[in-house]
Amino acid sequence: MSPWWSGSSTWPVTLREKPGDGAPVTGLTLRPLRRSDADDWLALRARNARWLDRWEATTPEDLGGDRRPGRTRWQRAGRPPTFAEYVAALTRAANDGSTLPFAIELHGELVGQLTVSSITYGSLCSASIGYWVSEHVAGRGVVPTAVAMATDHCFFELGLHRIEVNIRPENAPSLRVVEKLGLRDEGVRVAYLHIQGRWCDHRTFALTAEEVPDGLLARWRRAHQG
Repeated sequence: MSPWWSGSSTWPVTLREKPGDGAPVTGLTLRPLRRSDADDWLALRARNARWLDRWEATTPEDLGGDRRPGRTRWQRAGRPPTFAEYVAALTRAANDGSTLPFAIELHGELVGQLTVSSITYGSLCSASIGYWVSEHVAGRGVVPTAVAMATDHCFFELGLHRIEVNIRPENAPSLRVVEKLGLRDEGVRVAYLHIQGRWCDHRTFALTAEEVPDGLLARWRRAHQG
């Protein structure tokens, strides 16, 4: 376990940054997203609609009802999920071991969300991290610290080998996150994800456990001190 955060290895997981010299941000917690977050989460998304919506993933099917096998109840009904349905789906995926859906809290305030997804073991041992944060805390080290904490959890507790983050080339704030953390730029994936109604290119940034033997958070703290 990293000396700079505390948590457990089984879901539900809560990660808390430990205070110490060189901490880029204090009072940061990653904890499970809960149904009781509905009012705060919906209000936060509404306040940040102009800041976040242009990066929001969509599906290529129209909301006309999709009854193919494996589709959710709301996809079959041709409607977006309620918040309770959204959290329930994420919790099922977390219990299956394929996803870690974290709420980002700063001094007890819900300020964003970080999701570790596509968790795969076997010969790959990899996962992807996605995130969003309220504009009022952007640029304060919240997201880099949260990504570092989640990455260390994946490396040290889950035993994963590789973490990647996929970012739209024009998403400057998100590109600054991986730049601060020193993730390796692996190039462009053409038409990689469906965003706001169209297939969009993404740049892939990655890190392996061997590159940060003492953890990404420790490296981020050193870089912040320097």
